[in-house]
Amino acid sequence: MFKHILIPTDGSDLSNRAVAAGIELAKKARAKVTGLFVAPPATPVIYGKFMPVGYMSPDEHAELIERTANEYLGVIKKAAKQAGIAVECITITSDFPADEIVKTADERNVDLIFMASHGRRGVQALLLGSETQKVLTHTSRPVLVYR
Repeated sequence: MFKHILIPTDGSDLSNRAVAAGIELAKKARAKVTGLFVAPPATPVIYGKFMPVGYMSPDEHAELIERTANEYLGVIKKAAKQAGIAVECITITSDFPADEIVKTADERNVDLIFMASHGRRGVQALLLGSETQKVLTHTSRPVLVYR
């Protein structure tokens, strides 16, 4: 049924659990996996919980993004290797993760998007938004939400 599964990650514990479950599904379906990390563009200002927490050069920030991408996508690569399934991992720089997830799913012609949802509600959901909800709203492809 599913021959190509897109698994986006944000490196969180919940996302890592979704990665494990997505890889397990891919193994059972004999599907290949595309891992995706969408990073914010490199800027001089570093943010933590939406507040400026420091400064670094764009080159240093780009290096930090690369190290972070390698760490987050490494979880997908390792799990796929252990499961014996084909995997390709990509990093995209954008301020709009949901748009990039939908775009990547379309460009790669995946059969399923398998992603975590943090389940934010109320004011937190209003302020932070839900990338999962945005993906669900803007894709015509099947989405399996892991919580």
